[in-house]
Amino acid sequence: MKTKNLLFLITILSLIHINGFSQIKMPQASPSSKVVQQVGLTEIHLDYSRPGKKGRKIFGELVPYGQVWRTGANNPTTLEFDTDIKVNGQKLAAGKYAFYTVPNKNQWTLIFSNKTELWGAMGYDAKDDALRVTVPVNKLKKPVESMTIQFAELTDSGATVQLAWDKSQIGFRIETEVDPIVMKQIREMLIDQDSDNPGLYFQAANYYFTNDKDLDTALEWINKAVEADPKYYIVHLKAKIQAAQGMKMEAIATAEQSMELAREANNPDYVSLNERLISSLK
Repeated sequence: MKTKNLLFLITILSLIHINGFSQIKMPQASPSSKVVQQVGLTEIHLDYSRPGKKGRKIFGELVPYGQVWRTGANNPTTLEFDTDIKVNGQKLAAGKYAFYTVPNKNQWTLIFSNKTELWGAMGYDAKDDALRVTVPVNKLKKPVESMTIQFAELTDSGATVQLAWDKSQIGFRIETEVDPIVMKQIREMLIDQDSDNPGLYFQAANYYFTNDKDLDTALEWINKAVEADPKYYIVHLKAKIQAAQGMKMEAIATAEQSMELAREANNPDYVSLNERLISSLK
């Protein structure tokens, strides 16, 4: 009995030993890529594998038309959003989704599936779909060797997700909710609490100025920020708000004050910004 147990133990240890030397580290045929992109107030996680063209015709041959594709290699591509978003105007709840596609010659169907743990598209079921969107295909003059997904045309509240491989490119627009969230924070942190924090007044005034909101309120807030903490960049924002209100002489005087503060702080960038602002007002 002891002999059998000993032989069994030796066999197990031998298998472990062999297995330990059986894994050869080699380059991936389709390297994995993880991208984290901030869009507005939303953080997006993209996880996908990047197959290569390698002299093959991709769409219509390697990737058949009209069939659900994992949108890459290995596990299906996944996209994760930490807030609710819109995809080409259609609502999609916060969460993690497998990103399947159905390529065709002139258009693709994009599928956001709740089922994220499948291998490739094996076991895909349309009942797990959270959203389907149809987009046109753009034909490229030069082929893209490695499948690429990137975020382009970023704004304060959105981005275009572009996928390109071989001579085909598709894209879809992601829009996130920003203004209601920011305005809620301003109301809660600044107005309801009657804050005396100059940093909050600066942020709120800057948001109102850059988003074409009430400039009288923006000027009121930036005045409070300047009074409490007259740094060159805070004073510069005041000058820009005054200029936007048509208060040219006041804006020039404020910009000169900001320029002097910037010189004292050894910040040539803000010296130049104020010089250009003054020049535009004269």
